[in-house]
Parts: sequence; C-alpha cells; structure tokens
Amino acid sequence: MKSKRTPLLALVILLVAAVVGRADKVDDYVKAAMLKQHIPGVSIAVIKDGKIVKAEGYGLANIELNVPARADTVYKIGSLSKQFLSAGILILAQEGKLSLDDPISKYLDGTPETWKAITLRHLLTHTSGIVREAPGFDPLKTQSDADVIKTAYSLPLRFAPGEKWEYCNVGYFSLAEVIHKVTGKAWGDYLSEVLFTPLGMTATRTTSMTDLVTNRANGYGWRDGKYSNAAIYLALRPSGAFLSTVLDLAKWDASLYTDQFLKQATREQMWSEVKLSSGKTYPYGFGWDLDTVGGHKLKHHGGSLPGFRAEIARFIDDHLSVVVLTNSRQVNDEDRREWRETRATRHKRK
Repeated sequence: MKSKRTPLLALVILLVAAVVGRADKVDDYVKAAMLKQHIPGVSIAVIKDGKIVKAEGYGLANIELNVPARADTVYKIGSLSKQFLSAGILILAQEGKLSLDDPISKYLDGTPETWKAITLRHLLTHTSGIVREAPGFDPLKTQSDADVIKTAYSLPLRFAPGEKWEYCNVGYFSLAEVIHKVTGKAWGDYLSEVLFTPLGMTATRTTSMTDLVTNRANGYGWRDGKYSNAAIYLALRPSGAFLSTVLDLAKWDASLYTDQFLKQATREQMWSEVKLSSGKTYPYGFGWDLDTVGGHKLKHHGGSLPGFRAEIARFIDDHLSVVVLTNSRQVNDEDRREWRETRATRHKRK
C-alpha cells in the first residue's frame, strides 16, 4: 500500500531527478511548479550524505512588502512537526522514562474506558481509533492541550486500537501532553532543549503570531485567480506546531545518520511499517510515511496549515534528502468546509 502522493511530494521527486540528472535544471523545475501550483514563495534544500549541496529561495516570502524568499526564510511546517514529537517520545523511551507500550491512561487524566487499550505506540502510528480532530479545538482560541484532548473523550472510537490506520491529530496532542507530564516541561521547551538547541536549529520554534520572528514568511491562498492572505491560527497545535527553515531541517536530516539523539535500533523502529492487529502492515512509522519511488526507499512527511505546505523526503539508500517549504496552500472544498464548520461552532458558543 502506497502513501498518497501530494503535489509537493511530486515536486520533491522532480527535484531529485533534476539533481541526479542535470543539476542546472533544478531552478527550472522549481519555477515551473510555482507557476502551476500558484506558490508565491518557496525555499528548498538538497542534502547529500548529510551535507547541503543546494539551498535557495525563490519568489516572495511576503507579497505585500516585496520580500524575497531565501534559504533562511521561516515557514510554518505543519504536520512535518510530528517527527519532532515522535523523536521526543523516543528519546524518553531510550532513557527508560516511559515505554511505547504504556497505556495512555497512565499519563492522561480521566481517559474513558474505551481508551484503556490505547498505547503510546498506537498514537505514534495513527492506529488508536481516536477521531482525527478534537471537537473542542478552536484555531482562534488558546487552550491547554489537556483541555482540547478531553473534548474527544465522549466520542466513540472509530475502530478498535490497532485494527486500522487512520490519520489522527488528537493522538499527537496526546503525545505532547505525555512529554509534558513525564518531563514537567512544556513540550516545546523540552524539544528545544534536547533537539533544536544542540543541533543549532536557531530558527526552529513553536508557532506564535504575536512574537517577533526574524525572516518570517507570510501565508497565502489562491482563489478566483488571485492571492489572498491565509487564515491565521492563534492556537498552537502540537500536531503541527513548529516554524522552521530548510537550513535548520537540513541539520535535523544530518543528525538522522548518526546516534546523536536516536540510536540505530530506535531509528529502525521509527522507520518500520506499523503492524496491524490483523497481521497486515501499513506504510507508516513513528511520524514518518514510508514509501518506494522507482525502487528507491523513501522516508518522508508533509505538512500543511492555512497558507503553508512543507515536505521533507529522505531517499535512504541514496543518502539524498530534499526539503521544500512554501507559503501557499490552495484552498480546496475540504479546507473551506473545515473553516466554515469552525466558525459555525464558535458562533454557537457565543
């Protein structure tokens, strides 16, 4: 079973082909994709054996101010953030501070009986059966992760834990809360302490719309033949938490060839297909999609938030990685429906 190919992942694959074939064609591929997908700004990094061979920005990070996109432009990375929460849990497991097979009820207060069989492993692999989004999440409201998670308690599981794979953002909210409970620190502070600061990922941080962030890109949507400013989430979602740059993500990529944070056995677990209760497997590990392209093994993950899309792709056998960050996400019917439902929910609460 193959992972769904997104337009951004398709661009990544084209970039790899360009690098391997004719490196001078990379710019042409990027510019053509930007025009086709209505992307005002994009930053890319191509990494070979953990070393950057190309890092560049194209187009505009801010259309209104005519600010060019660069390699150090800061973007929201959406669900690409999940691999950092996954790494945080795995580091704690290596230290013996938790087990991946611990029930989540050990860490979350008041979990319903239906959640008793759910483990941290189920959350990491999207096999818990919990609904994708907590009904109490409001993108325009600041709430604790614990309070958001509790709004999903009353809903029935979509399937028995381990029975199926189904993408679940509530699971990563829950993993963030586990990190907080085990370490006594905010999960963003913990990940900065154990990952970002040691790696010199100075631009990587939790998303904030009030703090001043140097080189921040503005997000855009494309509709009716023109760009518009994207909707802004004031809430911090652990499932799509961080801001970053292609330069910082290249440092993260390089660390994954080493035992600096995650031991080899841990990395192998992280990149192994999840085994379902039926004995079948699904091509997802711990915060990573697992795929094969043209016979080449691919570990990757994308991310999207209003106005932003991101992708990191690691062709393991080739020691070749590509990071693409953009400041546009085309608004489709699902996006519009989700935003309308959120607004309607907020209106009912008033």
